[in-house]
Amino acid sequence: MTATQGTPAPGTAPRKARHAAPAERSGWSAKLAGLATPLRVAGGVLTVIGTYLPWATFVLNEGAYPAQATLEFFTVPFGVTGFRLHLLLFGVAAIVLSLVQVPGRTRMLRGIGWGVVVVSAVNGIWITSEGGGLGAVTAADGAFAFGAFVALVGGVLLLVGARGDGVEPVPVWERQFNPWVERLLLLAVFALLLLLVSAVLTSGGQGSAANVYAGAVFLSFLGAVGGLLAALHASGLLSWVTAASERHRGFSVLVLLACALLLPLTGAGTEYWMTVAANIGVYAATAIGLNIVVGLAGLLDLGYVAFLGIGAFVAANLSGATASQFGIALPFPLVMVISAVIAGIFGAIVGSPTLRVRGDYLAIVTLAFGEIFVRTAQNNIGGLTGGSNAIPGIPPVSLFGTAFNDEIVIGALELPPGVLYYVLIVLIVAAVMLVFAHLKNSRLGRAWIAIREDEDAARAMGVRTGPIKILAFLIGAMLAGLAGAFFAHKTATVSYESFRFLESITLLSAVILGGMGTIPGAVLGASILFVLPEKLREFSDYRLLLFGIALVLIMRFRPQGLVPDRHRRAELAPESLDEPPPLPTASTGKAGQ
Repeated sequence: MTATQGTPAPGTAPRKARHAAPAERSGWSAKLAGLATPLRVAGGVLTVIGTYLPWATFVLNEGAYPAQATLEFFTVPFGVTGFRLHLLLFGVAAIVLSLVQVPGRTRMLRGIGWGVVVVSAVNGIWITSEGGGLGAVTAADGAFAFGAFVALVGGVLLLVGARGDGVEPVPVWERQFNPWVERLLLLAVFALLLLLVSAVLTSGGQGSAANVYAGAVFLSFLGAVGGLLAALHASGLLSWVTAASERHRGFSVLVLLACALLLPLTGAGTEYWMTVAANIGVYAATAIGLNIVVGLAGLLDLGYVAFLGIGAFVAANLSGATASQFGIALPFPLVMVISAVIAGIFGAIVGSPTLRVRGDYLAIVTLAFGEIFVRTAQNNIGGLTGGSNAIPGIPPVSLFGTAFNDEIVIGALELPPGVLYYVLIVLIVAAVMLVFAHLKNSRLGRAWIAIREDEDAARAMGVRTGPIKILAFLIGAMLAGLAGAFFAHKTATVSYESFRFLESITLLSAVILGGMGTIPGAVLGASILFVLPEKLREFSDYRLLLFGIALVLIMRFRPQGLVPDRHRRAELAPESLDEPPPLPTASTGKAGQ
């Protein structure tokens, strides 16, 4: 018996009717079906009107907030700038989409609606706290500032109107162009992505705890970017870009690498952001190694940061640091290799108990190893870790007489200090990603995935689970040791405080948040976990609260990760897939094959 559309396969639960036509739905959604278009149009119109209304009638920091708080049509295009320009574009797009039938329109309007709500709410709340309330009379002429309130109502109407049409599937763009045309389109998309990353990093400044306004600007811009990406995903554009990138994988990898190397030439090319980006690279490389252990092999490791610390302490003792017990200074490439090998040996030692324990018991074993490492480093056993004094004075990496922490001047081009460290970590992360990609698609990687899915079944099929699990720990630890050697030279000081249990949790969160078992997932997860706290530093005591709320929301609406593996997507979101269930084909005669 084969499954047909509308008839679930034997032994499976019926699928929720998420794509039903308006006439087939009941309740308030059916009542909204006839009012959907007027509500959406009204929401777009109110968003545009709210954009041009005054948002503040008080003076802050010797100027009106926000810039162009009242209409000045002859100064900038459209008379508005900043977040008000974002709202204007959202409002116009909502009006056009409400009147034109295009595939994915409902989801696009929902993304735009959420963008309008977030931008309006963030700026409205900040103005409320600074100016005494929405619509507060603070100017001598008695003017009211209703811009935030009107735009917020417009966003809510967009969301309500989008509910009237139900949720339609994301359209699939099957059109394929000439290969060179597709490469040019991908080049343009990645260039825009580079500019977007630079804009996200530089929005709101570099992190001043006394400037809450900068934090509001960042959250507002983040809301606008989220709404834009949601709308583009609903249109099917991002899916097409993903498919085109797979068709031209080598070209896409090279362009992405070039974009990463060009980041110092953008607005983010400051010493502050180069330091942050280098730290992101260290944890991204380490998270990719953890992704082998957790994402591919399914082995929960709560002490993984210890391997990063082992690599760092080995590099500190072999690089000629002032507090080193050996008094030798080996070349940096050789130090990285030795650090990776020693970390891998400890990884194999820790992986040996996995032959006997699983699940929660394995987590306890790895947690114990992490705590043993921290206490050993803290007590300076053997004089190899410096104890509470750490190991300072690690010399910087140098090339042709140029230290990597120096400013680089090439003609009229001035690059900030630390840019060479950033370039080096980009190349290291690229190499680690290459190793991960080859391992995942190899026979060993498929064995790891089989163990993750069902270890007993894998053993019954002839997989030697014991040695293969030890290999997962060994290879993952080697990648962490490699990153640790870089970390030691970049920070010039290695202390046990950098490798506590919280760092292991951060690495594990990066893997789960980005998407277990995916190459870009760990990099994206590590980037978010480091950029968000830095950008939210302006909120001082509320920073960790907002950061935690953001993580909860992401995992609530994206449990499979931001860049999910196709297996994880099928496991964790079977009823929330954008695509309808597969139909039977003439070649297979079965659904889902």
